[in-house]
Amino acid sequence: MEHTALIYTMVIMSAADSEMDDAELGVIGQVVQTLPAFKGFDPDLLPRIAEDCADLIGTDGGLETIIKLVKQSLPARLRETAYALACDVAAADGKVSEEEIRLLELIRDGLDIDRLVAAAIERGARAHFQDV
Repeated sequence: MEHTALIYTMVIMSAADSEMDDAELGVIGQVVQTLPAFKGFDPDLLPRIAEDCADLIGTDGGLETIIKLVKQSLPARLRETAYALACDVAAADGKVSEEEIRLLELIRDGLDIDRLVAAAIERGARAHFQDV
């Protein structure tokens, strides 16, 4: 369930501005294939998990349900990882929309991420995706 929770976090961020663009989807695919948090995860499951998340987003209160589910499914040590992944997806296309900023706030608060820690994670994501 931890892998699913991390993927849900990335999918809701990608869908925040109603556009799941190629840059964001590329980051999600790369993360699932390379990060240690996904060790042992079968990447072939990614499309089904993303689709399940998208279906849940479309339900009444779906976003809040997903954030609660993510918090319940992740140990405290992986909640910052989830927030960092959300920030990476938000920064992937080179711009962060108002909708994405608001969703990051909801995720931060929902996962009980300290504001100072969140600011550091956000700055890291911004630096990671900075253009030359």
